[in-house]
Amino acid sequence: MLVELRQKSQITIPKEIIVKLGLSEGDKLDIFEKDGTICMMPVVVYPKKYLDELREEIDETKAKIASGEQPVFDNVDALFAKLEAD
Repeated sequence: MLVELRQKSQITIPKEIIVKLGLSEGDKLDIFEKDGTICMMPVVVYPKKYLDELREEIDETKAKIASGEQPVFDNVDALFAKLEAD
């Protein structure tokens, strides 16, 4: 699809692409150059507070695994067997 570069380096992404990717107004796109090609990739931006809370939860879980408080399973069947036994 051919688009035109306009003032302030703006382009319009064709509607077919917007619909196909499920994009909507306000979505974030990462834009970069690779081997002479301009690439755009949809991204999700999470608030720092959310990432900090997630990092804390992961650290707590790692500590529980290290102490043996949190069981670790080799596969889903082992997990279900443990759940059924409890």
